[in-house]
Amino acid sequence: MKKDLLPQGAELVTEGVRYRVWAREARQAEALVWTADEPPRTVPLALDASGYYHGVDHQGQAGDLYKYRLDGANEYPDPASRYQPEGVHGRSMVIDPRQFQWHDFEWSLPPLRNLVIYELHIGTFTPEGTFLAAIDRLPHVYGLGATAIEIMPVGDFAGERNWGYDGVCIYAPAQAYGHPDDLRALVDAAHELGLAVILDVVYNHLGPDGNYLGAYAPGYMDEERRTPWGGALRIDDPNYRPLRALFVANPLYWRDEFHIDGFRLDATHAILDGSPRHIIEEITSAIHEHGGFAIAEDSRNESRLILPVEENGFGFDAVWADDFHHTARVGNTRENEGYLGDFSGTLAELVETLRGGWFYRGQYSASKKGKRGSECRHIPPRKFVHCISNHDQVGNRALGERLNHSISREAYLAVSALLCLTPYTPMLFMGQEWAASTPFLYFTNHNDEVGKLVSEGRRKEFRDFAAFNTPAALDRIPDPQELKTFTDSKLVWDELGDGRKSLTLELYRMCLALRRLEPAFRPATRETWYVEALAMGVGALRLKGAESDWLVLFDLEGGHGGPLAEEWICKPRGPEGWAVVLSTNEKQFGGTGACAFEPAANHAHFNQPELVVLRS
Repeated sequence: MKKDLLPQGAELVTEGVRYRVWAREARQAEALVWTADEPPRTVPLALDASGYYHGVDHQGQAGDLYKYRLDGANEYPDPASRYQPEGVHGRSMVIDPRQFQWHDFEWSLPPLRNLVIYELHIGTFTPEGTFLAAIDRLPHVYGLGATAIEIMPVGDFAGERNWGYDGVCIYAPAQAYGHPDDLRALVDAAHELGLAVILDVVYNHLGPDGNYLGAYAPGYMDEERRTPWGGALRIDDPNYRPLRALFVANPLYWRDEFHIDGFRLDATHAILDGSPRHIIEEITSAIHEHGGFAIAEDSRNESRLILPVEENGFGFDAVWADDFHHTARVGNTRENEGYLGDFSGTLAELVETLRGGWFYRGQYSASKKGKRGSECRHIPPRKFVHCISNHDQVGNRALGERLNHSISREAYLAVSALLCLTPYTPMLFMGQEWAASTPFLYFTNHNDEVGKLVSEGRRKEFRDFAAFNTPAALDRIPDPQELKTFTDSKLVWDELGDGRKSLTLELYRMCLALRRLEPAFRPATRETWYVEALAMGVGALRLKGAESDWLVLFDLEGGHGGPLAEEWICKPRGPEGWAVVLSTNEKQFGGTGACAFEPAANHAHFNQPELVVLRS
C-alpha cells in the first residue's frame, strides 16, 4: 500500500475503495459503482474541511467501474481516473497498481550527460500502435545507442487516435494503447534493457472533447488570460487550490505507480501563474524529491528555466533548444516563413548556436516582435536538448514531411552526425535514424462538431504560406480527422531491409557509439571544447579528451575547403597530426569513399556536404 494517497481519485485502502473528488459548487456528491454485471450501488460522499467529497465503498475492489453523480442529477467520469476502458466519456475503473510484478529492482538512472533521447508516439511507432507492441522494438532503440525513450503524451483523449496533446484524463493511460499494466510492462522492459523512460505531460490546457473538469469546477479557466488553447487554468487562484494540486501530484503518480524516470513538460511558456512560487518550480522540485528529472519545452530561451531553484531558477534539468534545428534546416532548405524566418542558416549562425546552446540570447526576433532569449553560455551543455527532427518540426508541417524528404542524402548524413557528436543532449524522432519514408502528420479523432473545426483550422493555419495560397494547394493538406492521415504516419519497419536506409542507420549507430565510448563528446562543462567557423567556410568543433583531442569538421552545404595549418582550432595535439576516424561519405554509410580531409597535406576540401571526425 502506498504511504501517500493522491488528492483525488479512487484508491484501494484497507477498508475497500476510497473515492475522493473536488466538486467546487456541488451541494451533494456520490459515487455510482458497478461490480461486474451487477446493478450499480451508490456510495455517499461527505464534504471534508479541504473542500473534497470523500467516502469509502466497503464492497469495492479493483476492476469496479464508477462515475460521480453531482446534486443527484448528472453523472461524470472521474477527473483523476486511472483508466477509462469505455473511453473518456464512459465510466472510470478502479485500478490496483500493486498487481503488476516489476522486475526493474536494480535499475538506476544514467547520468544526465549520457542522455540520448528517442522520441516516439505509441500509436504510430508500430503497426499495432499499443504499449505492448512497442516493447518488441525497444532492442532496436537500445542497439541504436539511445539511452532513453521519450513517449508523447498518453493521458487519455477522445477517440482512438491523437498526438496526445488533446488529453482530458491526465492520470489515465489512453485506452487506445492498452491497459495501465501494459504501460508498466513497457517501462519495465525498457529498464531491463537499460533505457530510461521520459513521459511527455501537458499541464497548460485540457483537450476540447471529453473534458468534464468544468462540471466539477465551473470557471476553472480564466478567460481574461489567454493561451493558444483558450483561457488559462486558474492554478494561481486560492479558490482553486485543488486544481493546482491535481497537476502537481500528477508526475509523482507516474513516477510512483509507473516508474517513469523523467518528464517533458509541454509548452511551459503557456503555463500562466502569478503565485509567489510558480507551479513549474513546485513541480520540478517535487519530481526531484522523488528521484526523477524534468525537461521543459519552452520557446522563450530563458536561462532561468534551467537554473537551480537555489539560484532563482525553475529547476529544470534540461530544455528543448530548437534553434539548432531551425538554423540547420534553413541552411539546407532556405525556408523563410513563420518562425524559420528568424534564421538565416549561415555557418556563422550555426556556430553561434553551437557556442551557446541556443542562438537567440536577447536579439530581436521578428516572429516574436521583440527581444528573445537570455545569456546561457554559463550553463552546462547537457541542459540543452538539440534535434533535427521532433514531432513538432515534422508534424506541424502541412504535409508532415521529414527533414530527409527535403534535403540531399549527403546533407542529411552530415547534419545527423553533427547532432550526435556535439556536446549537447541529442534527441532523435522515431524513424529518423533510417531516414524513414513515412510522414508524421497531424491527426485527431474528435466528435463530428469538434472534428469539423479542427479540419477547417488546419487548412486556415497554412493559407498564408506560399506553397498553399490557392484552394487547390490547400486541398493537398491531409484532413486530421481521416483515418488514412493516421495510418500513413505509422513507421514501416520493413524499410530497415532497404540497403540505403540500413546504411543511414549504421551511421547513427557509429556516431552514437563514439559518443558513448569517448567522454570528450559528453563534456560536463564548457571548458574542454570550442567551436569556430573557419575562414574556408567550414565549421570546426574541437574537443579535448584525457588521452586524445578530437576535431569535427563539417560543411553542411559542400563546396568549401582549404589548408588547416593556420587555424588555431585545427592544430593537432601531437606531432603525428590528425587521423581520420569517421567520414559521413564512407562506403559503409552509402557514400563514395572519398574523404574531405587529406592527412598528408593537412588540407580539407568538401566537394559535397560531409562531416569528418579526426583524432590526434
